Amino acid sequence: MKIKTWLLLSYFIVMILPLTAAYVLFVWVQAYHKDLNVEEYVQKQAHLQYLISVLDDPEWYEINAERAQVEKLIQPQVSIVLYNRDGVVLYTSDPLRVSPQFSLGRKQLYENLYSLQQGYRAYGYKQPVFSGPELVGFFDIQLSRDEWVSGVSQRGWLVAGVFIGLFTLIYLAVVMGVNRKLNSRLTHLMRQMTAFAKGDTVQELPGGKDEIGQLTGHFHKMRRQIEAARKKLAQEQREKEFMIAAISHDLKTPLMSICAYAESLASEQELSASEREEYRGIIVEKANHMKQMLDDLLMYTLLQSPTYEIELVEVDGGEFFDMLVSDYEPLCKEKHIQLLVRSDVSGNVRVNPNQMIRVANNLMSNALRHTKTGMRIWLAAASSDRLPMEWLFDFVKEEARLDTPDSVFFIVQNEGEGIAPDKLPHVFDPLYQADPARGKQAARGAGLGLSITRRILEKHGGDVAIYSKENIGTCVICRLPLMNEEGERT
Repeated sequence: MKIKTWLLLSYFIVMILPLTAAYVLFVWVQAYHKDLNVEEYVQKQAHLQYLISVLDDPEWYEINAERAQVEKLIQPQVSIVLYNRDGVVLYTSDPLRVSPQFSLGRKQLYENLYSLQQGYRAYGYKQPVFSGPELVGFFDIQLSRDEWVSGVSQRGWLVAGVFIGLFTLIYLAVVMGVNRKLNSRLTHLMRQMTAFAKGDTVQELPGGKDEIGQLTGHFHKMRRQIEAARKKLAQEQREKEFMIAAISHDLKTPLMSICAYAESLASEQELSASEREEYRGIIVEKANHMKQMLDDLLMYTLLQSPTYEIELVEVDGGEFFDMLVSDYEPLCKEKHIQLLVRSDVSGNVRVNPNQMIRVANNLMSNALRHTKTGMRIWLAAASSDRLPMEWLFDFVKEEARLDTPDSVFFIVQNEGEGIAPDKLPHVFDPLYQADPARGKQAARGAGLGLSITRRILEKHGGDVAIYSKENIGTCVICRLPLMNEEGERT
């Protein structure tokens, strides 16, 4: 339930329940009083008849008459006053209520005769007395209602106590509800926020569907995002530190070689011309290797930035990929490796030619490095409906997804030792080497080639996947989207 709805309902309950309880108690008390009144009225009426039978005697209304029998009627609940026919008091059982010197006026004397008048504290009855046809006096009887008044008072206190108790229960229920619905949850959320700010572990609990639950859900969502960002930043920091250490180590080896050969050229006077030429060649080779490592590092850093965009141009797919797969035959012949090339692309693609050449060079360099003399390398570029399936290893056909329509696939496959299954998921990590030994690092590069390849393909809207099996070989498949008739990527 929404908090707004809950608060309105609570307000309604707090307002209505006490009023309802008061009305019910009032009706209950009234019904009780009515029943009590009927019972009391019957009793008083019976008692009154007996009193009337005694007081309706003319002799009690004579001056200086003996009224011993009248005095026997007097009780704490009974008060009697006798008047003569002119309203002068002849006898009173309660001088404090009616003084013996008191007299009634004619209007008061003749008012409410023969009628039992119900008051809050007493019943009153007044009746004339006749001696034959002659009026001799009046009597006024007051029947106290002390028991009824006491009962009403007790009932009133009981009703007040019940009402106050009920109101207190409602108030406590509302306070507990507000504390459970609002205060405790907000306090718990504040504690979680404070704990998260201090870096402590925060346990995520169900938050409900109301506003506080939504607020709690947004907090935990934000917390997860911040924690993921922190982990990502920490991972990137570790990668940067590792990269700096690795690049520093990789640059140190060729730099030391350059220094050593340069010192030899400068200090050795007995070097032959062929030796000097060899030393200069080694220095140039090491310097080019360092330049390549720094270029890879710069390109990887640029591709890591989300704001860096590669400039793409629309080209004819057939012509571009024909160019891309050419010129690797001399390198393969030099290593006595058989190269099988195929290009069958139709349609236009948007690419950055220089970056795609870098991708091809990276993949072919890896293939040449891990292919032994006498083995084969396959290099192919084909549309999704013209793939050279007969070239692919059987395990590649089973694992690869090659049914993506309107795509161009660039494939580099080589025979060789392959990559161990536990190392395959990490080959796109920066500076990762499937061979942990770095003794031949100068011949292998900085270990950023596959990472750069994946970033370039992603910037082109494509992707790259690698498949390998030990003692068989490795296959790298790159995918690029074709352009549709409107000149947009499919």
